[in-house]
Amino acid sequence: MKIYCCGCEAHVNARLTDGKEIYPHRKDLYKLPFWKCDECNNFVGCHHKTNDRTAPLGCIPTKEIRSVRSLVHSELDPLWKGGKYTRKQLYAILNQKTGMEGGYHTAKIRSVDDGMKIYQLLKSL
Repeated sequence: MKIYCCGCEAHVNARLTDGKEIYPHRKDLYKLPFWKCDECNNFVGCHHKTNDRTAPLGCIPTKEIRSVRSLVHSELDPLWKGGKYTRKQLYAILNQKTGMEGGYHTAKIRSVDDGMKIYQLLKSL
């Protein structure tokens, strides 16, 4: 499957694999599907709880981008889980402010700089 790889900065022919390869130390993840870029060894998880369990969760991030995505969620999730906004309202704000094609989703963040901009935006809410 062609997936954008942030490490290679290109659409790559990603290979479907499993958690046993990606996280050999995590037996609880062995059966989960992942897409891997064999050029740079970065990977992305899948929507494994849906009907299309091998649909990628977005582009293939680098370790640094995965970290910034987690940082974004550390600000984003408490805003809707705490009731300050509904999840729909919050994503509508992010859609408007980021202008991401097809709407905002954290899995679409392709650079540390973009992730930090979204993090700062969330901190200002």
